[in-house]
Amino acid sequence: MTPSALDFDAPEVRRLRDDLALALRAAAHHGLSEGVCNHFSVELPDGSGRFLLNPRGLMWSEVQAEDIVLIDEQGQRLAGRHEVEPTAMFIHAAIHRICKKACVLHTHMPYATALTLTTDRCLDTTLSQNAMRFHGRTAVDPHYNGFALDVHEGERIAGVLQAADIGFLGNHGVVVCGDRIDYAYDDLYYLERACMAQVLAQSTGRPLAPASAALAQHVSEQSMGERLQSELFFEALSRTL
Repeated sequence: MTPSALDFDAPEVRRLRDDLALALRAAAHHGLSEGVCNHFSVELPDGSGRFLLNPRGLMWSEVQAEDIVLIDEQGQRLAGRHEVEPTAMFIHAAIHRICKKACVLHTHMPYATALTLTTDRCLDTTLSQNAMRFHGRTAVDPHYNGFALDVHEGERIAGVLQAADIGFLGNHGVVVCGDRIDYAYDDLYYLERACMAQVLAQSTGRPLAPASAALAQHVSEQSMGERLQSELFFEALSRTL
């Protein structure tokens, strides 16, 4: 058995596989998935650059811990029984490597993606309370460049994201990053809720009423100090899904 295969079954990695599979099933439950496309990934905590990823061809609602795949920075499958989809390798590997993000969640979830189709390209983080939690944490890539089928496109996206936790990819979708799966998933869920509120408010045709940037920054800091809510939400998901 290879070292990676041994690591794949180590208790700490098994817990990460369980959590990653849960996040995928939760995203399907919350309507954030799209066919068998898009990917969630999390790095192994040993600094090796290897990361866990959902496999090619499975609905998110069916993914279990044993379906998760372990790959290296070049996209080579090191452990797991399924194949890897190429765009996952290029986007996720680059963000893990360049932006130093432990957890990377990429979706085409409907309301957030809808905002990437507008000239603003992103969420207004001075509108709803949910939106304010992301104030100062977002980056926008306004230049859609087709499918990420090579290392250069993945690196271009990572270069735009840099230190931001949230990336709005113009004409494409979003990337949500975090140090932990439960924190990242909580952000993903509330990002879509914030984008939904903005789309619905805009659909009324009435003028919007943003708060000040200073207040939005204050609410963002408050949100980041309440991460117990993120942990409790993820624990609740584990009980119900």
